[in-house]
Amino acid sequence: MLVTKDEYEIDDDPGRVDLDVVHGFLLGSYWAEGVPRDVVKRSVANSLNLGLYHGESQVGFTRVVTDRATFAWVADVFVLPGHRGRGLAHWMIETLLAHPDMAGMRRFMLATSDAHQVYADCGFTPLADPGRFMEIKRPLRELYEEA
Repeated sequence: MLVTKDEYEIDDDPGRVDLDVVHGFLLGSYWAEGVPRDVVKRSVANSLNLGLYHGESQVGFTRVVTDRATFAWVADVFVLPGHRGRGLAHWMIETLLAHPDMAGMRRFMLATSDAHQVYADCGFTPLADPGRFMEIKRPLRELYEEA
């Protein structure tokens, strides 16, 4: 699936993902700080990925962990600083929601600390019943030091 808007493209071709760009951004992100490159490589290999490109350069990314039938976890959404403020993250999420592999999905989930409006504009809402959800959360630094 390849879509274009102005001078940008969104492509789901896994062979086009620039792992150096994705790892470089995630390494300093609040949600994956210090993540080893091999972990990013495995996560990309086992997910549906949308790369955002300006010419031949990757400038953004969205990863979706999914069974491609009922559930999708949206993760690792970013746009590089020089390309922000143009609605590109919103466009990536809209493109993801319209992706053929996401048709009929019962639940999309994500977590964010700073981009609530981007997701709200695409139809995401706070959990209707957060008491139903549970997690196991392991400290990233300890986890990645073991890897």
